[in-house]
Amino acid sequence: MKLHRPPDHAPLLLLPVLFFAACSTTALRIPRNAPALARAAQDLKFGAKKTRSAEARAASYVDAAALASTYFPDATPAKSAQIIYNTASGKLVDLLRSADDGHLWNRELSLSAYDSTYRLRFHPAERHGGWDPNYFTDFKISQAVKPRLLRRSVTEPGFGGTLVGIRKTPWNPLAPRPQFEPKVGFVAPVTAALDFSGTEATLRLLDPAERKTVRIRGREQPLAADFSAPLGIHKPISEFWQGLMGLMEVEKYLSSSGIYMLHPYDPDRIPVLLVHGLLSTTQMWENVINEVEADPQLRGRFQFWVFGYPTGNPVPYSALRCREDLAKIERLYPMPHGFIIVGHSMGGLIAQMQAIDTGRALWDANLKKRADKLYAKLPPENLVKRALIFDADPHLKRLVFICVPHRGSGLALNSIGAIAIRLITLPTSLTKVITDTMGDALKTVGGKTRLPNSITSLSPRNPTLLAMDKLPIRAPYHSIIGDRGKGDTPNSSDGVVPYWSSHLDGAQSELIVPGPHGSYELPQTIAELVRILHQHLEKKDATPRPQPRTHKK
Repeated sequence: MKLHRPPDHAPLLLLPVLFFAACSTTALRIPRNAPALARAAQDLKFGAKKTRSAEARAASYVDAAALASTYFPDATPAKSAQIIYNTASGKLVDLLRSADDGHLWNRELSLSAYDSTYRLRFHPAERHGGWDPNYFTDFKISQAVKPRLLRRSVTEPGFGGTLVGIRKTPWNPLAPRPQFEPKVGFVAPVTAALDFSGTEATLRLLDPAERKTVRIRGREQPLAADFSAPLGIHKPISEFWQGLMGLMEVEKYLSSSGIYMLHPYDPDRIPVLLVHGLLSTTQMWENVINEVEADPQLRGRFQFWVFGYPTGNPVPYSALRCREDLAKIERLYPMPHGFIIVGHSMGGLIAQMQAIDTGRALWDANLKKRADKLYAKLPPENLVKRALIFDADPHLKRLVFICVPHRGSGLALNSIGAIAIRLITLPTSLTKVITDTMGDALKTVGGKTRLPNSITSLSPRNPTLLAMDKLPIRAPYHSIIGDRGKGDTPNSSDGVVPYWSSHLDGAQSELIVPGPHGSYELPQTIAELVRILHQHLEKKDATPRPQPRTHKK
């Protein structure tokens, strides 16, 4: 399809040419000696007109990128040319993937604009830094994504249209949730780049975490990137409200609990599993992830997972759910480098329970006089038995504890803790198993049986914590501890957890940060996490071959 050429005087205008790019208006000044660049800017306008056919719009975007790319070496119009090229490349991908139910996607196209006919082809997957065009089910232009919770946007200037690639399993009300897939799907930063040889155009979808440059018309150019936009795809929630409901209405949130991989699984990147604490959700980690991605040396070396769970459940049960998901992942995916866990507050206890061999220590501590009889009587698949008897995960290579109550918190014993205990409602199926298994080993208060929950799990008198404190942690670990800025360690507290509870003698490092219990977002905390991740990469023994897991009967 041919398009009508604009009047000859149009490219010679010195006035700014305005076009819309991802909901914002950018002014471009086109010099008199750059008529093709003025035509490229006009192409962007034509490409945005939804009344035209998808192929005609695509032709305009390809023509705009082709014309703009001829100006890259020139100093005067280069910036305007770069903006036009980047916008056209990104909008082309968004258009072709979504138009006509993807009919135009990943197939060779003949596209005519003005007096040029381009043959557009899609570059196949590349071993390093190039996505398969069919991998993602959708794309969002990164400028249109607003990461409302992030303190800053992590981007790299350069060439190419920055996008968020989304891979989402089609919704099926009769099928269970796809394993480890977030509600929005797997997301990743993608940069679209068009290269030209005459009228031959090649569209590449690149991973900016793995490559820094792109070749356009025979010249290496820095690759543009937006690493924050993928986090903005996740819909913001009320952290306090969702955390409170997860504490009180456990059963309602139980079906959605589990490990979620935020990005597509990559065996070459080390997983970092983030575990939130009491009254919180996985959303709390967004700024932490964003700041780690800001480090160019860590970017592309790690992949982030989160474990979400209703925080009213007893800690051993939540740790069991986490352990079971990790076992599934280890069966489905290779773990050549193992993984790291970062846990905040109660999430640190869940993390710790992935790194200890319990033997019967937790079982005996909780069941007391009935321990031997019940151990012999109950099968290995009994829920309480699985929650209290387990081995350390051999794939776990490092832990980071942030404000973790290893020996409990006095708040679990005061009036606030007492109120919280009464507000928590555990799932009926869970309470039945606990009651049937533990029987008179359960604590009674006022003549009534008190079932264990997350608050009782945090008591300094809790038998599980007392027993865990004597068990070695089978992987290197680090502590980050808050002191509210008072600087009175070892008599300090983060306002919830005292230093004596957070401190571990065997930690490879311990950092006291001047902040409260929610110090996971402090600059000092994030800097220490970044340091630890660098250290992990530098250790020659950081990625030993995983050993087979052993199971106790």
